[in-house]
Amino acid sequence: MSFTKIEHYEKEYLDTHHDSALAVTAGVEEKPVVNPYFVRRKRRVMTTDEYVAGILEGNITILAQAITLIESNNPTHYAQAQEIIERCLPYAGKSVRIGITGVPGAGKSSFIEAVGNMVTSYRHKLAVLAIDPSSERSGGSILGDKTRMESICHNPDIFVRPSPSAGSLGGVARKTRETIVLCEAAGYDVIFIETVGVGQSETAVHSMVDMFMMLQISGAGDELQGIKRGIMEMADMMVITKADGENITKAELAKAQYSGALHLFPLPESGWRPQVYTCSSLEGTGLEEVWQGVESYLQHIEQNGYFMANRNRQNKYWMYETINETLKSSFYNNPDIESKLAEVEQRVLDAKLSSFIAAKELLDIYFK
Repeated sequence: MSFTKIEHYEKEYLDTHHDSALAVTAGVEEKPVVNPYFVRRKRRVMTTDEYVAGILEGNITILAQAITLIESNNPTHYAQAQEIIERCLPYAGKSVRIGITGVPGAGKSSFIEAVGNMVTSYRHKLAVLAIDPSSERSGGSILGDKTRMESICHNPDIFVRPSPSAGSLGGVARKTRETIVLCEAAGYDVIFIETVGVGQSETAVHSMVDMFMMLQISGAGDELQGIKRGIMEMADMMVITKADGENITKAELAKAQYSGALHLFPLPESGWRPQVYTCSSLEGTGLEEVWQGVESYLQHIEQNGYFMANRNRQNKYWMYETINETLKSSFYNNPDIESKLAEVEQRVLDAKLSSFIAAKELLDIYFK
């Protein structure tokens, strides 16, 4: 029984029994949950000029707000976001983009934290775009990468931005490519894109980076496991992490096995044979060798012309991806389609119409 009900019954008893010795002391007046003097002030909407000026000055607060604007699904934000990207584009393209993937537990966050501090000591500015998986049920994301990479979050030369995958292909944030442009315009010359783990997301990340790095742990499988095609043939470098303590011998064995597996693949278009390294993020060993490997690879692809050829191919790819996404959005937001879709879907479920004829019927309505 609630306190309010008890109080009510006591009052009722006193009203009917005036000679009772029972007395109820008045309680403390209940305070409002919300401060009555609180006034919510609407945040001032920034102009495109202010966004662009702030980004070019390297203001991380304005950069973060611009990325939020780009990631927004609000149609009213789209036009301004695209204008910001267009105006930042002439200042972009001067960075090294590195995709980092690996199985859950491979130590991606620890590796990025250790390498990140080392990279900035070489007078680089680093942006870390961490793609956080969104829940299939609730649609929410934890966005906890800043908590896991605490030391680099306090480094003034490092910008960490966790983004929700938002249900896009394989968990890659829908607007990661545009975010790269803004980070480059803000002066970050090294960009890490951390994926959610091994899966379809790697294909999308591979199409927006200059180098694709795969992290592995020792004991994850024998050399036959390494030969399996797919993710490994996309890797430009493989790093065996957690090579410390009792794991050093296992890591060296894994390095030999993966090196042998990589030599079974045809030589990539870049003309670079992927190398395997071992490192320990905890002890800081092997990290310099890994970064020297990154610089060797980049120097190689710049000299043979693959760097620019790959960038041009990626720009073309994302042009068509944007067309496909825009057409899809336009189709489902069309008023005629919205009013007809449920009816046609029900006819398909009732087996009165085939899926192919139903699709053609809706497309005819859209293109009429």
